[in-house]
Amino acid sequence: MRKSKSNSPKPDASSLGQASSGAKVNGKSGAEAGEGKHEGVDADAAQASRIIKKYPNRRLYDTETSSYITLAEVRQLVMGSAQFVVRDAKTNEDLTRSILLQIILEEESGGEPMFTEAVLANIIRFYGNAMQSFMGAYLEKNVQSFMDLQVKMAEQSKGLSPEMWAQFMNAQSPMMQGMMGTYVEQSKGVFTQMQEQMQKQSEQMLAAFGLKR
Repeated sequence: MRKSKSNSPKPDASSLGQASSGAKVNGKSGAEAGEGKHEGVDADAAQASRIIKKYPNRRLYDTETSSYITLAEVRQLVMGSAQFVVRDAKTNEDLTRSILLQIILEEESGGEPMFTEAVLANIIRFYGNAMQSFMGAYLEKNVQSFMDLQVKMAEQSKGLSPEMWAQFMNAQSPMMQGMMGTYVEQSKGVFTQMQEQMQKQSEQMLAAFGLKR
């Protein structure tokens, strides 16, 4: 006796492609291909889906280009402001910070270093310090401010040759040094005020517990 065939419809190719995150559509997964169809999707969020996998043999695999890349090529992605995440191919652990630190180490070792030994030593001393979280946020905001300034200066220098740009920067050097000096003095003042305020608050707290310093 022959069994009757099921009347339930079979999933077509399009539904399979949408259901499987690993399915490729024009070189992209079904989830990635569908992102462009939804309104209000943040472009940066879509770009952030670029994943670089790190394998036990220390090789880096770019899932967007389906090819192995070098640390120098990852650096180029950073220079191009590309959004990406580096993950361990086996555990899926986020390794982005460690890769960025590795790039900084190579830059500091090979080229003209940005950080002096004194600066590095002071940064190390902040680890485990009560001011560690504040210093991280302080550095992040200041670096971002410098990046914004660099972008504005780059916009003003459009059309200049590298030689003219170098001459312009040399001419601006005294002004930049003066601005940096003023900025450093202002930062010192902010730190002094903050230290005095924290000391006053600690004394008030100790006094509330009947303790004296």
